[in-house]
This record gives sequence, C-alpha cells and structure tokens, in this order.
Amino acid sequence: MTGAPTTTAIAPGASASPAPDDILLRLEDVHTYYGQIHALQGVSLEVRRGEIVTLIGANGAGKTTTLKTISGLLHPRQGKISFEGKDISRTPAHQLVRAGIGHSPEGRRIFSRLTILENLKMGAFTRPQDEIQGDLDHVFELFPRLKERISQRGGSLSGGEQQMLAIGRAMMARPRVLLLDEPSLGLSPILVQQIFAIIQEINSSGTTILLVEQNALQALIVANRGYVLQTGHVALSGASADLRENEMVRKAYLGE
Repeated sequence: MTGAPTTTAIAPGASASPAPDDILLRLEDVHTYYGQIHALQGVSLEVRRGEIVTLIGANGAGKTTTLKTISGLLHPRQGKISFEGKDISRTPAHQLVRAGIGHSPEGRRIFSRLTILENLKMGAFTRPQDEIQGDLDHVFELFPRLKERISQRGGSLSGGEQQMLAIGRAMMARPRVLLLDEPSLGLSPILVQQIFAIIQEINSSGTTILLVEQNALQALIVANRGYVLQTGHVALSGASADLRENEMVRKAYLGE
C-alpha cells in the first residue's frame, strides 16, 4: 500500500472520547505472534456498546489475527484486551464464548456432516438446551432459508447459505459482541447485500459487531467507525464517513 501512513492518525470529525462504561471491548498495545512471526505490532482499538466497527486492510495486515486474539484462539505476548472492563488477555476461548464473545470465522468453518439444526445447536453448547428454542426462532427469522433446509447437511448448502449458517451458529451463544470475519467473501452481489442487511438487523437488535471485511466500501457504509490495519498496526482510524472521504483509503481500498 504505497504512501500509507505508518503511525496512527485519527480522521477529522471522529467523535469525542466515550465514557468508560460505553467501551465494551478494548485492545491496548496488543502484540501477537505466530511462532517468530510478529503479526500484530501494537494494535490499539475500542468498540463501544451498540456500534458496528470495521477493520479494513490488505491481505496479511492482521485483521483475522486481531479477531482470533480477541476470541482467545490466540493470546497476545504483550498488551491487554479488556471486555466489559475485565482483562481477558489470557482467558481460554471457551470461557470467552460464555462471557459473550461470538466469532463467525473466515471461511465459515461449519460442520459439513451435521445438519443445519445440529450446527446451530453446536453454537449453543455452552447453554442449557431447554433455553435455546427462542434463539433458534430468532435465527430462523433472520435466515428463513435455514429453516426451510433445517434437516439438510451443512456441506450440501450453497456458499451463501453456509455463511448464513456460520453467522446463525455464532448468534446461538447470545453474544454481546459478534466478531464477523469476511462475511461476504465469495458471495454474489445480491447475497452480499442480503448479508449486510442482516448484519445491520443483528446490530439494531442490540448486538455490538466488530467486522472484518475486504469489501471496504460496503463495510464503511454500515459501520459507525473504522480502523485501517497495515502490516500489523493501526495506520488510520475514525468515523466511517470520514474514512470514506480519506484520499489514502479511497485509493488503496475503494478503487478510486
């Protein structure tokens, strides 16, 4: 990404600092490694209650690694991750699911041999089974196509249906914050619009969302704020409307 800034800059017009109680999720100078590879190099960001926040950047910038570090699939060597004011930097992934962090991973990662219903119930494995019917109903309201195919195996679904299932499975844990990694990847333009409309509907019902998305324009349209990652650090951040007008963002990510 030629000419991109190498230090964090706040875009003009970004909102004032939120009250501490408004911050649901915070990363402070987080460094994450894959073996000797220094993938995240001091990432700091905040997600406030009720927001959609997006992470954009080139392949290899650290977007997926950031989500994996938040959800406990990776742990930072340095820095701190706080969720609802509590340090979760070393908390195991299964405990973070119970705490309210849902993760729909890149590539969907559904259970191909299980039915739609079985996949959804796997998403609720941390909860008593007699409590989940209302959540199943909610998922089927969001994704009527899944209800129509409830007994169909996940591996026989189309790419769009598998993405719906991956999001629905994450929703079954009743997350306070939902991490979405490339939800539109490989989908037709019509399905992309459907998925983003559903993301907005999930958010409007009270779920905070941290969104990683290669479709930067669409992400910045639905998000309140955004962070641009470059080689493992935050290069730029601010209100989504301001980032859409930023010359570097327009040239590097919006194809202008």
